[in-house]
Amino acid sequence: MPSSSIGEIFVVTNFGESHGPAVGCVIDGCPPGLELSVKDIACELKRRRPGTSRFVTQRKETDDVQILSGLYEGRTTGTPIALLIPNVDQKSQDYSQIADSFRPSHADWGYFAKFGIRDPRGGGRSSARLTAPTVAAGAVAKKWLLENLGITIRARVTKIGVRRVRFKDWSYVNQNPFFAANEDQIEELTAYVDSVRKDGDSIGGELLVEARGVPAGLGNPVYGRLDAKLAYALMGVNAVKGVSIGDGFAASGKRGSENADEMLDDGFASNHAGGILGGISSSAPIVVHVAVKPTPSVSLPLRSLNEAGEDVQIATRGRHDPCVALRAAPILEALVALVLIDAALLQRAQCDNFGLIYDNPTR
Repeated sequence: MPSSSIGEIFVVTNFGESHGPAVGCVIDGCPPGLELSVKDIACELKRRRPGTSRFVTQRKETDDVQILSGLYEGRTTGTPIALLIPNVDQKSQDYSQIADSFRPSHADWGYFAKFGIRDPRGGGRSSARLTAPTVAAGAVAKKWLLENLGITIRARVTKIGVRRVRFKDWSYVNQNPFFAANEDQIEELTAYVDSVRKDGDSIGGELLVEARGVPAGLGNPVYGRLDAKLAYALMGVNAVKGVSIGDGFAASGKRGSENADEMLDDGFASNHAGGILGGISSSAPIVVHVAVKPTPSVSLPLRSLNEAGEDVQIATRGRHDPCVALRAAPILEALVALVLIDAALLQRAQCDNFGLIYDNPTR
């Protein structure tokens, strides 16, 4: 499958299946000299790990990552870094009854139509299990970006189903299972997601990803636009159906005078552009909004077809997220980091410099 790599200099190649012996990735192009350990990666994998609350899939994966190559005495050598994450809690029998049927809104039909064969166990290659290697690679990228450029990346859930999650403070995000920046809504969100789960149904959600400290100058005009690369990467996440930068669709309803980010001596007066102008970072915070569809695996009966073209009813068994958006924050952060480190290394290769930070400290 020739679509399993991302990046031009910092290249990440993802491999594995949901119910195979392991998933993992190879990072080629990581700069040498970065101090790196399993702990640096494990802390990010823990945030994505399944089975951490009743609101996500109860598949019990330890996500113990192994660094097989690319390090010497705790530092990267510039050679490929191979990361392996064993699968330890597969239950392939849960999928035996639908092995020859297409689950509605899943990747089953697309894979079968393309390849003529598919792995039905947990979705095989189309499973969200394959986001674990992405998060592992993103942990390496986030560490390099922070230590070399001072860039920080964070994400929070802004909507769960029809419920808006009001912003209060970033400090709450990693203290609850909803990645919500508002402790006052936890009880409300708990009751809401519980009701959906008990109904055997699912809901979608929305998230905001923010990167701060990004210097001006990353990205390129036309086909190498930074916003286009971010959208491309984030649309590659399972269940993501929409990506917008800055004000996104809301900008279409504004006048140019309203949408303009005026430049003052202390930085931009606003950030409607989401930190990217002409496909190149402006040094204002990069702000991306992501929409995630409802998990297609539901226990309610749905009409479909089997491989023989016969009518069937499918009620998906197994362990599934009632709202897959609840585990998306570390995945989206990882992909933003992968795009930014690649853009930073491309900038260093072409121009041998990074732009100034021209931000507004009040934002």
